[in-house]
Formats: sequence, C-alpha cells, structure tokens
Amino acid sequence: MSRRLAPLALAVAMMAGACAPRIGPSEYALAQPAGPYRLASGDRLRIIVFGQDNLSNIYAVDGSGRIAMPLIDTVEAQGRTTQQLERAIEGKLRAGFLREPKVSVEVDTYRPFFVLGEVTNSGQFPYVHGMTVQTAVAIAGGFTPRGQRSTAEVTRQIEDRLVTASVPITYQVQPGDTIVIKERWF
Repeated sequence: MSRRLAPLALAVAMMAGACAPRIGPSEYALAQPAGPYRLASGDRLRIIVFGQDNLSNIYAVDGSGRIAMPLIDTVEAQGRTTQQLERAIEGKLRAGFLREPKVSVEVDTYRPFFVLGEVTNSGQFPYVHGMTVQTAVAIAGGFTPRGQRSTAEVTRQIEDRLVTASVPITYQVQPGDTIVIKERWF
C-alpha cells in the first residue's frame, strides 16, 4: 500500500470501528430481575399498621437501606421485598409492643432514575412503572441534535456491583438506573 493510501485506510477503519456495537456485558446481565421488586435507598414506603394510626405513615428508605419507625427503631429494608419487610416489622412489633400486629407495606414513590449526556435536560427524575429508555429521554426533554437515537448506555446495580451495557432505546428502565445518551458521530 502506498504511503498516500495508508492514512486514508486508517481513517476508514476508525470510522467503521466507531459504528460497531459496544462490546461489554451482554443484555442478559441487565435483564429484568425475576420476582418481586427489591427495596433500596431512595424508595418511599407507605406502611400501615392496622389499628395503630400513630404508626401508619410514609417512611423513606435511608442511605443505609433502613427505615426508622416509632417503638421499633430501625428496620433493614435494603434488598427485601415489601412482603419480607411486612414480616420483619410484624416480628419487631410482636416482640413486646403488639399482640398480633398486621402490617401492610407498599411502595409510595420509587427511587429516581438519572439521565445524562445528549438530552435537553440532564438530571434526576421520578420513576414511572414500565418506562423505557425512550420514555426516560422524553421525560428529560428529548434528544439534543447530536444525541444517539438508537442506543443508550444503562448502568444498573445488580446485587453488589454496577453493570453497564449498551441497550436499545426500547429497553425497560428500572428505578435507580443511570442512562447515558452518547453523542452520535454522523
């Protein structure tokens, strides 16, 4: 190959590489978790203790993954389902406060998701059940003229680690996800 064509071949190879999909964790690593929703820091919970209006309230899961309730102090919520948290609260109330407590726990407000990159308004937004990356971008004011419109990077905490993958914009978002819209090249 002549010296004149070498830079041109390099430029064409670089452009082709930029169009290739990002290699990283498979989409399966970010698949929707099987089973019920797991609580985490940032969730707000409506807790009803039947017959005890002074204990029924909306409680926030704090940064350490706990909720603080009158009489029973703190209860671990991180990683539990709402049913598991109901049983834990009932157990603490049964241990010296109420004879047969009945507790109901439901998610009042999910923890927020985040959108960064080539969107009109980057930031933190309230989660809406069943939303996709495309819906999240719409909530963030839409794509900028330079925004990549077919894929996004989603970072999600799975168990105790953060996983990032390139996903299509039809991919379903979970509470706490961070979505990054990259700049397109052409």
